[in-house]
Amino acid sequence: MLYISNNLSIPEQEIELNFIRSQGAGGQNVNKVASAVHLRFDIRASSLPEHVKQRLLVLHDQRLSKEGVLIIKAQQRRGQEKNREDALFRLKELIIQALQEQKKRRPTRPGRSARKKRLETKKQHGQLKSQRKKVRF
Repeated sequence: MLYISNNLSIPEQEIELNFIRSQGAGGQNVNKVASAVHLRFDIRASSLPEHVKQRLLVLHDQRLSKEGVLIIKAQQRRGQEKNREDALFRLKELIIQALQEQKKRRPTRPGRSARKKRLETKKQHGQLKSQRKKVRF
């Protein structure tokens, strides 16, 4: 069971973990030990609440396939168990991010002093540029 929050968790049956060989340099064990982890999580078939599923599906994330399967590859650590924990942690963080509601932006206008400062800066910049011109007699 992967616990996301007090009232939200994911059963382990919904998370598919495949252990594969890691890429890159690895010394003696590179061709023997499958320490990297491919985590596959089908968002549409999961037991998550519907609003969380929708938020996860609209994320523009390269790890999300067209079928709604989230694929996380963890191979940073040397050990299989550490990579497994890392993949589960990254899945948990992604779901927590989808749970948080984005605040609606209130449109604002710049204040009087900000407008005045902007115009002063423009005047100074214009004067600097005018000093670069050729001098005419």
